[in-house]
Amino acid sequence: MDIEVIKYPPKENWKELLKRSVLDKAELDDVVSAILDDVKANGDAALRKYSEKFDGVALESFLVTKEEFLEAEELTDKTLKEAMSQAKRNLSIFHNAQVHELEQVEVVNGVTCWQRQVPIQKVGLYVPGGSAPLFSTVLMLGVPADIAGCPEIVLCTPPNKDGKINPAILYAAKLAGVHKVFKIGGAQAIAAMAYGTESVPKVYKIFGPGNQFVTTAKQIVGQKDVAIDLPAGPSEVEVLADGDADASFVAADLLSQAEHGKDSQAILVTNSEELLNKVRAELAAQLPLLERKEIAAQSLKANGRLILMHDMAEAMEFTNSYAPEHLIISARNEDDLADCVINAGSVFVGAFAPESAGDYASGTNHTLPTNGYAKMYNGVNMDSFFRKITFQKISREGLCAIGNAIEIMAAQEGLTAHKNAVTLRLNKEIERTNDDNFEDNRF
Repeated sequence: MDIEVIKYPPKENWKELLKRSVLDKAELDDVVSAILDDVKANGDAALRKYSEKFDGVALESFLVTKEEFLEAEELTDKTLKEAMSQAKRNLSIFHNAQVHELEQVEVVNGVTCWQRQVPIQKVGLYVPGGSAPLFSTVLMLGVPADIAGCPEIVLCTPPNKDGKINPAILYAAKLAGVHKVFKIGGAQAIAAMAYGTESVPKVYKIFGPGNQFVTTAKQIVGQKDVAIDLPAGPSEVEVLADGDADASFVAADLLSQAEHGKDSQAILVTNSEELLNKVRAELAAQLPLLERKEIAAQSLKANGRLILMHDMAEAMEFTNSYAPEHLIISARNEDDLADCVINAGSVFVGAFAPESAGDYASGTNHTLPTNGYAKMYNGVNMDSFFRKITFQKISREGLCAIGNAIEIMAAQEGLTAHKNAVTLRLNKEIERTNDDNFEDNRF
């Protein structure tokens, strides 16, 4: 099996092992920036040009019609519809449980603070088409956006050469509550949602995975034009396993990640050389049976690793340094190990928790940080679709209670106007109190 095996790497070598595949960013940025600028300046005309160039189709209209939605519903297999409905149900249960508002809190007498969640008014979802149309991503992004109550949910996805969108993607969009779907792919789709065109509305935040062009486009527009969900790159999985793990399960999990693309990364970290050797044999046995075996083989050769550590404590330390997008734990003390995870996008605990569950139907979201960004970002959740607005209501008594602290801190920072905004109010209150006392003394 053509995959790198690394035994007992010293800690000084870990930095090299933690690296992901690297793209030629300079050239990519130039290409994508040109597309973004073109769409920003020329709108739908630029979109039509790129549809012909990249998708091989000439489109008069980008918006999916009601008739196309009905056709997609008829073409989608009944069993797939049922599977999607189950996935939506589980996603809805888990994501609804995340929705809660902070109650009003009286921090001191007369000072009350609270927080209100407001849905982002316009969100854009990007869903790849290509060789593996990700209708599951439609559910992962559309369902929480719908639960949040976002008033405008638009989706862009590339058409095929007949100008059609995969029926499962359209059915999922309707099921998830997406309002409009546009036949646009690639960096030009990100541009359309970021800037708006004659057909596509400008949105306030863009979600969804994509190839290197889509990812680069999101990063560029995210700097100044629109918010994005999270930094993302090629998908990745780590399996953390000991000698009790089932080698066939581990190999299947590594291959399920490798088949995403040749730039995906799948690694095993274990303290058992026996398991490592069994997994390597299982990879060789299972790989030829896959429809996407060429892609998976390229991925394992370029980015796959089987890493042997001295013990599980060392393996856990390496795991938190790697910060995988997906982490599968299959070990005797799996719950204890799970408690030690501090850097990961999503964790799958136990021999019967494959990453595939989170990708489709367990209820968690599969839009996750990659490339080590799990150290500082979380995956998409309900908070991703809300803005949190804080409020405070302060009475006379409340300002008197905290006013002196504000004055002192503002004065120390040299912000006299900040101090005066409080001092004027406090002085007015002193005058009022003195007047009240004067009136009281007269009677």
